[in-house]
Amino acid sequence: MNSVYNVIIRPVVTERSYDLMEQGKYTFEVARTAPKEEIAAAVEKLFNVHVVKVNTVNVKPKNKRVRVVEGKTRQWKKAIVTLAEGETIEIFANNQADAE
Repeated sequence: MNSVYNVIIRPVVTERSYDLMEQGKYTFEVARTAPKEEIAAAVEKLFNVHVVKVNTVNVKPKNKRVRVVEGKTRQWKKAIVTLAEGETIEIFANNQADAE
C-alpha cells in the first residue's frame, strides 16, 4: 500500500465541489493507479472520518492550442468521497464558512 500522501494528491476546489460538500461528499485528486479501497483508507487515516462510498472519474485531457503549437492538458483521476452522516472534514468546513 502506498503512503496516504501519495494516494491523495490535493483537494479539488470548485463551485460544484462546494455544492457537493452540503451532501457530505468531498472531491480529491488522487493517484491514477489508486483503487477505491486504497482511497477510502487514505481519507479515513488522514482526516479521521468514516468513508461510506467512493466514486472515481478518470478525467481525460483536453486539446489546447497556444498560437501554432497544439497540445493537451494532463490526464488525472478524481475521487468523490461520501462520508458517514454528520461527519465533515475540518479543512473544507473552514473555507466554506468564509465563502458565505
